[in-house]
Amino acid sequence: MYRYTDFDRHFVHQRAAQYRDQLERHLRGQLGADEFRPLRLQNGWYVQRHAPMLRVAVPYGELSSRQLRQLARIAREFDVVREGPFAGQGGYGHFTTRQNLQYNWIALKDSAEVMDLLAAVDMHGIQTSGNCIRNITSDAFAGIAPDEIVDPRPYCEILRQWSTLHPEFAFLPRKFKIAVSGAEEDRAAILWHDIGLQLRKNEAGEVGFEVFVGGGMGRTPIIASRIAAFVPWQQILVYIEAIVRVYNLYGRRDNLYKARIKILVKAEGQKYFDAVNAEFAALLAEQPSLIPEAELARVSACFEVPEGVKPEASVPLDTSDTAFARWLSRNVHGHRVAGYRAVTLSLKRVGIAPGDCTAEVMEAAASLAEQYSQGELRVTHRQNLVLPWVREADLPALFQAARAAGFATPNAGRLTDQIACPGGDFCALANARSLPLAAEIAERYQDLDEVEDLGDIDLHISGCINSCGHHHSGHIGVLGVDKDGTEWYQLTLGGSDGSRLSGAAQAGKVVGPSFAADEIADAVEAVLDTFKTERQAGERFIETLRRVGHEPFKLAANAVRTSTARA
Repeated sequence: MYRYTDFDRHFVHQRAAQYRDQLERHLRGQLGADEFRPLRLQNGWYVQRHAPMLRVAVPYGELSSRQLRQLARIAREFDVVREGPFAGQGGYGHFTTRQNLQYNWIALKDSAEVMDLLAAVDMHGIQTSGNCIRNITSDAFAGIAPDEIVDPRPYCEILRQWSTLHPEFAFLPRKFKIAVSGAEEDRAAILWHDIGLQLRKNEAGEVGFEVFVGGGMGRTPIIASRIAAFVPWQQILVYIEAIVRVYNLYGRRDNLYKARIKILVKAEGQKYFDAVNAEFAALLAEQPSLIPEAELARVSACFEVPEGVKPEASVPLDTSDTAFARWLSRNVHGHRVAGYRAVTLSLKRVGIAPGDCTAEVMEAAASLAEQYSQGELRVTHRQNLVLPWVREADLPALFQAARAAGFATPNAGRLTDQIACPGGDFCALANARSLPLAAEIAERYQDLDEVEDLGDIDLHISGCINSCGHHHSGHIGVLGVDKDGTEWYQLTLGGSDGSRLSGAAQAGKVVGPSFAADEIADAVEAVLDTFKTERQAGERFIETLRRVGHEPFKLAANAVRTSTARA
């Protein structure tokens, strides 16, 4: 993991002290709400439906057990409503699809205290909101994946430091997201981002980036286009600066829905690419921000294999216990170090919203990381946690400990490993609730044999068109929409995030008119029943859908609406 320097620590503590002064002036009435709003947003503080929401940055998803324990403390002591109509709510955090953590119930008066607690463990909320370059995301298996070409984490960290508070990126037309992948398989959904970076090695063995630009979800889902086949790693900051400079100059500022870079790229096409490459050439001719070899070496040293990890001979495991065998097949993953595995700690359990994690659960996960994974965890795109450094020999003991703590549901990548945003229960932007539908699906599909039989299925749920639940990329996607003040849901099929099992990145297609709140779970079930009928031996859901087409699934889903209307 990246180790903060004295400068880094001084910076986040100074920022926390600055925010405390701003908050106190606001509470005294010396800073009005309009003046205070951009100041709190720059530190990750929103005002949501019921209370302030804090988004804590977890750069490229890496967490230490010490940091997770501090996050648990914040949840226990500050994310709690002690009086009023919502008394008793809180006590947890919510891991997001962007590898961050959000709190939903912290009182604004306590926000400076929380900032101090975050700074004490090298954390903050800087640039988790606003029209700036947001948290850099990456593969949750970075540095450990067997198919890795280059470890992306050092480059992610350099990008994070360079983009934070960069004057060129402080007031972009709209928020801006970058994802980096260093493996053969794209597990970071890079083509769904404003900039997607794929690490490559050329024929000479030199490291560089294949660069994609103009991807995004929201109201207009667009897959990013390749703008450069190979940018040497030393020049990547210059190339990104060229991309963002041209966007900053020509991006729409008069229309919120047309302000993302994807709209500019779609509208201008090659003209935009030519402008970027011309800007890149001009920057290179000046004194560009090339990454020095010494800086890459300094940062890379933070991401070496932990001292306690040594290659070991593979050990035979007793798989006579069906539960253990199923967990091994679903939640235990390959590793580039012999004798080691990565393990998914599932946060998906009946009665708990996807990604939600109580203070007690955070502490339990921290304890498992300390005992079995060198004190390190990862936050995944799918709103789970990963232990990256687990000895094969420790898997039986870890399984028992994980099962006792509720982490061992063997459903990684399956239907009940669903993605969902907080939706209308918390978000002021949402049109409909996401969490009740996620809960209903989890209730209907508790039978692990049935879930296993259904196989790999990405179910993604968003409460509004902003697509925080990434419904566009779900094999089955659900979008909450508003109809005259009531909740309705749009169903999409056939989306993909670009991973190996899902195929090329693409947006799902809408299945007819939207469904009422009491119809949507039945519609999803009808789609799954159609899959059972139509599939061939060994086929996954997405393969059957692509082979037979949408029509049988569409008819089955729409029959739910017809029968409901007759009733």
